[in-house]
Amino acid sequence: MDELRVWAPAGLREIVPGDDLVGLLVGLLRDDAAAHPDRALADGDLLVLTSKVVSKAEGRVVAADDREQAITAETVRVVATREHATGVTRIVENRLGLVMAAAGVDASNTPEGTVLLLPLDPDASARTLRAGIAAAFGVRVGVLMTDTAGRPWRDGVTDITIGAAGVRVLDDLRGESDSFGRPLTMTVTAVADEVAAAAELVKGKAAGRPLAIVRGLAAHVLDDDGSGARVLVRTGEQDMFRQGSAEAYAQGWKDALDARPESDPS
Repeated sequence: MDELRVWAPAGLREIVPGDDLVGLLVGLLRDDAAAHPDRALADGDLLVLTSKVVSKAEGRVVAADDREQAITAETVRVVATREHATGVTRIVENRLGLVMAAAGVDASNTPEGTVLLLPLDPDASARTLRAGIAAAFGVRVGVLMTDTAGRPWRDGVTDITIGAAGVRVLDDLRGESDSFGRPLTMTVTAVADEVAAAAELVKGKAAGRPLAIVRGLAAHVLDDDGSGARVLVRTGEQDMFRQGSAEAYAQGWKDALDARPESDPS
């Protein structure tokens, strides 16, 4: 592969709970191909879809006055909290294992007075979309579902993959050699997250284009559904940053005090 093409079809209407998302996306892709014949869906294409439209179709919408409670309900572990002029930001691990601000609960691109929760099972949703679209067009495709997240030690946000079907989400290069013949011992490329970020450059945050097509990565499109996106999440002993710095410092003091002998007067 030495060339990549990415585009975002226009024309998908606002999604509401109960919509047939597969049918709407099939119609969008057919209309786009009619206007741009070179963009007709082909074997090996990747469809990259913003999770918000899946959340809307699946009815993952709650009243805005329940936002804080929604965040709490989606949280399984608090990583860090920070107070600021407009309130408190909570960085938490949500029920999907993702560490995100506000557990991924989102108030953007949703009707006034509501917020969106992430899909219940993004990998399952991606599999459903992949099966429906592949059947409609008779081609082998992969589907990635994405959401926006911040990153430790880096300013700004980017899109990451939270659901996947038919895609090799990790490319394990360990055992191969670099350009100087040295063996690669640690390199595992997060292909799905790299694709998610590239797709967001054409989808945009406010352009009303939640779907992007990525062409040129057929080598990463599988015949079956694959592992899904859960394998991208580091958990347990693999998570080297389970707490924010302030929280880790406070926990260290607490542990030291708890371990102090009762006879210690200090």
